[in-house]
Amino acid sequence: MKHLFRIFRAYWLSFIVLVIFNYGVVMANLWLPDKMAAIVNNGIVKQNLAAIWDNGWRMIVVTALGGICLAIVAFLAVRIATGMARQLREKVFTRIESFALADFNKFSTASLITRSTNDIQQIQMTTVMLLRIALMAPLMAIGGLQKALQNAPSLSWIIALAVAVLFVTIVVLFVVAMPRFRRLQALIDQLNLVVRENLTGLRVVRAFHNEKIEQAKFDDTNTELNRLNLFVNRLMMAMDPIIMLVMSFSNLAVVLFGAYLIDSGNLEIGNMLAFLQYTLEVIMAFLAISMVFIMAPRAAVSVRRIGEVLDTEPSILDPKNPKPLAQNGRGKIEFRDVTFTYPGADLPVITSLNFTAEPGQTTAFIGSTGSGKSTLINLIPRFYDVSAGQILLDGVNIRDLKLEDLYSQIGYVPQKGVLFSGTIASNIKYGNQSAGDELVRRAAAIAQASDFVNKLENGYDNEIAQGGSNASGGQRQRLSITRAIAVEPNVYIFDDSFSALDFKTDAKLRAALAKETKNKTVLIVGQRINTIMNADKIIVLDEGKIVGQGTHAELMKTCAVYQEIAASQLSADDLKRTAHLHTAKEAA
Repeated sequence: MKHLFRIFRAYWLSFIVLVIFNYGVVMANLWLPDKMAAIVNNGIVKQNLAAIWDNGWRMIVVTALGGICLAIVAFLAVRIATGMARQLREKVFTRIESFALADFNKFSTASLITRSTNDIQQIQMTTVMLLRIALMAPLMAIGGLQKALQNAPSLSWIIALAVAVLFVTIVVLFVVAMPRFRRLQALIDQLNLVVRENLTGLRVVRAFHNEKIEQAKFDDTNTELNRLNLFVNRLMMAMDPIIMLVMSFSNLAVVLFGAYLIDSGNLEIGNMLAFLQYTLEVIMAFLAISMVFIMAPRAAVSVRRIGEVLDTEPSILDPKNPKPLAQNGRGKIEFRDVTFTYPGADLPVITSLNFTAEPGQTTAFIGSTGSGKSTLINLIPRFYDVSAGQILLDGVNIRDLKLEDLYSQIGYVPQKGVLFSGTIASNIKYGNQSAGDELVRRAAAIAQASDFVNKLENGYDNEIAQGGSNASGGQRQRLSITRAIAVEPNVYIFDDSFSALDFKTDAKLRAALAKETKNKTVLIVGQRINTIMNADKIIVLDEGKIVGQGTHAELMKTCAVYQEIAASQLSADDLKRTAHLHTAKEAA
């Protein structure tokens, strides 16, 4: 709620104007029945034409002014609500973008999408209702009661009874609806999750012919959501017949008992008609209040859910007193006793890692699945923070650097090539918006992407579909590598980024990349011996610990884990040939 108030403060002037015009609408509605009574009592009954004209033209003017005020109220209410919703979406999106990977574990992706769209839409709709109705209805109800009592105090018990019935109805509906609205938003989250999983994993679903199973999962959630929506809407619609019954019986009672009072000479017919109009105003005001009470619980749930996102502070932030990047730094990476445990896990994934990745060298990491290779790589750009120890960039602890400075030094290529909707050029320039055409083409040539790009009809202006769905896996990887090269960083990180490339393309890319990165620090995570055997330093990981460091030839002599990996991937002839080549290379 505090976030809404902060945003609302920006609209205080519009709100004051809205309140003033709201008051004008109320005054117009409360003034008209009195003039109608004057026309009936002084004009029609007494056959005074002047009274009819005098009060009639005033009613026309006040009605026009009331209509103008109502239009202004509607305009301002929509303007304030949509403006608040826009700012709220910006705040939520900005906060989500600032989350570290560990922070995302508190919310599912589907839930974050629902909170950014459906929940904010609920808040916007309720805000419009509050500004248009909630401010006006209480004044209308109080003013209507006061005016009704002035016109026919002997009929006041009719309004009291009608208000009591409406109040009890609103309270019952509020108590019943509140828990359903919480469940409703949770079901929308769940439905989004099911849909997102199916769209993301559509190929897997079809490959295993599990369409019916996924359809059943969707139907279960959809049916439950539909059932709850029906219940909530029926609950809300139950107000209509109740209001109509109360209104009809109130009108009947006013006419019945009012006629008796008129016949006995204790009430004028104009006052009875005015009392009848004020009774309708009071009942309609309570109807408006009931609508607000029905929508408010759902909006309250949405406010709480949005607040949970905005109240979650990112776990990785810029330091309060950041240190500058080292002058003439070249991208030297040093791990000192680094240990990392995932949030909520009992055991560390990596333990007491110590190594140095020197500029001008390629440092590769290999190990069995779950050995901590990708986790180690993700610590360098601070996707996660170390649990213990330090990671240094050119002698400066990366936790003492501004995130912007740190990212400017790193060209990161993830295991799965990720592209964004736009053009090929915009994807290449994603990390360096100022990159010129010459740099874009040179980076594409190094990454062996220029061949297929030049064959496209629009070349670098060719459109990329959402998620890069109109590019093959190899093309996505090469464009991801191109994007990293275009940043011109001091540190290159390749997280198993060559797995989708054929051997010929892989060899050409590595040769070109070696020239580009000869004075840079290159870190490579590999699954295949062939992709990392030419590295200057190979670090072998096993259960989160370093069990071997050295060149391919050295590790084939000293590291049992590396020997097992090599034996599982290479034939005996390949092992002899690679051993001979590396021995000759070292001798040279």
